[in-house]
Amino acid sequence: MTRSLRLVPVTPANIDTVIAVKVRPDQEHFVSPVVKSLAEAYVRPNVAWPRLILDGDRAVGFLMAFLDIDWNGKGVDFRSGLWRLNVAPDAQGRGVGRFAVESVAAEVRRRGGTQMYVTWEPGEGGPEGFYRKLGFELTGEKSEGQTVGVLDLA
Repeated sequence: MTRSLRLVPVTPANIDTVIAVKVRPDQEHFVSPVVKSLAEAYVRPNVAWPRLILDGDRAVGFLMAFLDIDWNGKGVDFRSGLWRLNVAPDAQGRGVGRFAVESVAAEVRRRGGTQMYVTWEPGEGGPEGFYRKLGFELTGEKSEGQTVGVLDLA
């Protein structure tokens, strides 16, 4: 397992490194490219929390959390969780994804949250098994065609 993982904010100095983070070609239909996530973070700066995942000084992934988002647009159900997770092919299976989920959970807790949400594209070879193994339970909801999971942080 990788032991020198850390998150860093996206900055002008590392933007090219962040954009270069790619998943395996067979995973591309399960997660949006980093550049789309950064565009979404730009237009939703009050809820998006994009971070580069480094192992030492080497980029191994990208995550973007959503923090206190108005889930259904009605002003009554505010949620936080993992919006995107892109892990470089050679870093998969080395604890990077778990680190990302734990990092977002820590940030949600720091902000007073007791639940963490995630959505994923359903399908063979998709990330559902990964999230379920980490304790996410199905909510029975769909969000833009994606499956919604929740993890109790209490």
